[in-house]
Parts: sequence; structure tokens; C-alpha cells
Amino acid sequence: MPNTTRTVIFGFIAGAVAFLIFHQGGLWALTQAGVLNASTWSMAPTKPFGVPAVLSLIFWTGLWGVVGALLVPRLGLPAVIGWILFAAIAPTLVAWFIVLPLKGAPVGGGFGMPGVVVVPLIHGFWGLGVWLVMQLLQQMSGRRVTA
Repeated sequence: MPNTTRTVIFGFIAGAVAFLIFHQGGLWALTQAGVLNASTWSMAPTKPFGVPAVLSLIFWTGLWGVVGALLVPRLGLPAVIGWILFAAIAPTLVAWFIVLPLKGAPVGGGFGMPGVVVVPLIHGFWGLGVWLVMQLLQQMSGRRVTA
């Protein structure tokens, strides 16, 4: 299998798995600590197709994993730092300035607390998870990919 294909596949898997464990686990922990009141691993239907929210988010974080797997190695940073920064910045900005307005919410969700801190923090934690899962996938395959 070509290295780019492996990178894309590993990126998708790592993004999806890291969402389930790190992103949702981080939100769950912050909810348990009383910092947030977040729904985690939600099966609520999403528009327009009624897909459970958790499945929709697994798909989108898988795609973000692919983008990161192709981009992070080009940042010239240590991989773990690159993943954390990429995840804390890129998905956060897209969520704040594109996704929320498309859903009829204010830009940045109104930039209220604690979201203005928690969103990049949770996304960064997801990035750490993607890096860890990528390391595991690379070890399991016995081959090094670009991220």
C-alpha cells in the first residue's frame, strides 16, 4: 500500500478513535468536574439525515485526522506539538467561524466562557490522542507513515 494511502487511512482511524476516547472523554471529565454540562457520546439525531450525533462526529473527526496527517508533518514541529497545535487551532476556527453560523448560532458561540477556553483545550486534547493513536497504528503495521 502506498505511503500516502496508509497516511490517509491511519489519519482517519486515529481521528475517529481519538474523538471517542480523548475528545469525548475530556468533555465527560470536565462535565464530571462541574466545569461543563456537555452531552457526550450522544445518539441524538442530527440534521438533515437523522444520523446519531456521535456517528456524525466520528466521521468529521476522521476527516480532520486525514487533514492533520497530511499537514502536521509539513509544519516543521515535533509531531506531538504539531498535532496539539493543529487540533487546537484549525478545527476550533472552522467550528467557530463556519459551522456554528451555518447552524444558526452566533460566531464562536458568542465567545462566552468557558467555551472560549474549553473548545481549543478539548480539541488540543483530541490532537494529542490522534498523535498517540497514530504512533500505535504505525507500530502495529511495522511501517512509518508521514505523520
